[in-house]
This record gives sequence, C-alpha cells and structure tokens, in this order.
Amino acid sequence: MTSAVTTSGIVLPDLIHPQRTIGGRVFDFSREVAVMAIINRTPDSFYDQGATFALDAAVASARQAVLDGADWVDIGGAKFAPGPAIPVSEEIDRVVPVIEGLRDAGAIISVDTFHPEVARAGIAAGAQVINDTTGVHDPAMADVVADSEATLVITHSLAKPRMPYPAPHYDDVVTEVAAFLRQRVDLAVSRGVPLERIVIDPGHDLNKNTLHSLELTRRLGEIADIGLPVLAAVSNKDFIGETLDRERGERVDGSIAAAVVCILQGARIVRMHNVRAAVDAVRMTEAILGFREPAYLRHNQT
Repeated sequence: MTSAVTTSGIVLPDLIHPQRTIGGRVFDFSREVAVMAIINRTPDSFYDQGATFALDAAVASARQAVLDGADWVDIGGAKFAPGPAIPVSEEIDRVVPVIEGLRDAGAIISVDTFHPEVARAGIAAGAQVINDTTGVHDPAMADVVADSEATLVITHSLAKPRMPYPAPHYDDVVTEVAAFLRQRVDLAVSRGVPLERIVIDPGHDLNKNTLHSLELTRRLGEIADIGLPVLAAVSNKDFIGETLDRERGERVDGSIAAAVVCILQGARIVRMHNVRAAVDAVRMTEAILGFREPAYLRHNQT
C-alpha cells in the first residue's frame, strides 16, 4: 500500500474510501480524527462503576460529551468483561431509550453490542454505527448491518462473548490481529457489508495482556495498512494502569498519550472517556500533522 506524507513530514498510510458518510455527515479520514465518547448504561462498567446506568444520567452524560466536542457517542448496555449473560430484551431496554434521547444531539450514535437483535433495534431507533467488540462472532451481525445503512466496527477478540480467556498467547500479536481482522472483514463483505461501511479495531486489552497492547500501540501502523479506518479504544485501560502503576481514575494522561501515538500510527477514531481532554489532544495532533488550521492566530502576528 502507498502512503501519504503530511505537511509536517510524518508518513501515514493511505485509506480505502477515506471519505465516509455516516449518519449524513462526511468524515475525511485522510485528514480527520473522530472522538468517540463512551456511555456505559451498565451497573458494573469497569471505569465509571455504574455512574451512567440511570437513563437520565446516560442521556445527560452523552449530551455533555457532544458539547465537549465528541463526534460520536458509543452506547453500551453490556460490558465486555466476563460475567453472566444479560437478556437481549434487557440490553435493548438499556440502549434504545438513550438513542432516542440523543437523536437531536448532532453526534453520530453508535451501539456497542455483539447481539444482532440489539443491533437491529438500535439501528431502528436511529443508531448509525454498530460496534461489535467480538469481531462478528455471530455472522448474523453482518446480515443486520448489511440490511441497513449503518457502519460496522469489527474488533479483534478471541473469547466467546463474556467468557474468560486466561493467559492469552501470540507468537506475533500484531500479525495475528491483522490476519484476524482481514478474515472477519472478508466475512462481513461476503454477507453484504460494503468496505466503505467497515471500521476495524485491534482491541487493546481484549484477550491481551499489557505487553500485547503496548506492542499493538507501537505497531498500529501495520493494522492501518489494511486500508480501513482504525478505531483505537485505549481509554483508561489496564495496560495503561499497569504501565504507569495508576489506578482507574488516574489514567487520563496515559490514555491521551496512547491515543496520540495511535493517531500518529494511523488511527482515525479514538474511543475515550474523558472527552474534553481527548478532544483538545486530538485537535492539537491534527494541527501538528497539518490536517487543520488553528482556531485563531494572534501570537507574534504584529
């Protein structure tokens, strides 16, 4: 694959279909990075511990994220971590009212789910993206997305949904993650999802240890070389906590550093909890890369 050189001289991979129309908005991922805010409508989410489980709290948090500059809002009704199954009907009841409460907020709405039935209900309610953190474990997910205009995020993970995967081993984590993503993209395309409606995510920390996630961050350019927009979900994850010896509430700076490195390696969507800080970091990175102009120019202008 050929590469593009930014005005700052940094080499970035070219993308297949860099311009994406999602929910009526055009994203030019050849020179634009989207910030995806995280809204967990779960009582046991790893980061906020249920702070946005109540419907009013979830909608208010999502609206504040948009005011803080988020381009996308990702709504989840079941966490990725192992645990008892949540009935599909309950997951739908958790996410659909939040979607309905955000349809006029001006952001792209994403649903974080591995259930095709939840995806179908979310799309019907107004979601424009389905974020499947199980790598289309159920091929019917691709069928649901193919029958809509939604975009599909395909994430690398190895375990069955909500099942443990102790001591994961890879001979070369980046090579194996890239091969998995290519295979799952091929599956989605074979079931009717166009390439221009697919995003890939290497799945930091998902069935991976800290060294695996650091290696993925360092070599994310090899994932971007697949040619599809890359989503990097690094926010407040355990690989940051273990690297810096920081508890869950003290990982913002490390999360931003990881997100910026991912952008420099080709990531075009970053999924973040601390939206305002993340937006400033992303917009600054875009300006350094020559993707955007400063908001204004006064310093030493006269």
